[in-house]
Amino acid sequence: MSDLTSKFEAAAKQAMSLPERPDNDTLLKLYALYKQGSAGDVSGPKPGFFDFVGTAKYEAWAKLKGTNSEEAMQKYVDLVKKLGG
Repeated sequence: MSDLTSKFEAAAKQAMSLPERPDNDTLLKLYALYKQGSAGDVSGPKPGFFDFVGTAKYEAWAKLKGTNSEEAMQKYVDLVKKLGG
């Protein structure tokens, strides 16, 4: 396991216990960076029109299409640190 992967996994655990709940935009950014870092480019069908949360998550992840996983992992780790994790 690489050093970045272990930092990424540690940041994912820290993100669950941040001192303050981030705003929705930051939560979407965390979600998208986590998904891009762990699963790569967005996949699967876009959620239905009335699934507002699912659609927002899908679109946030889709904006990162083409970002390599290492870059996404590092950005995720940096953002969690910035948030106090």
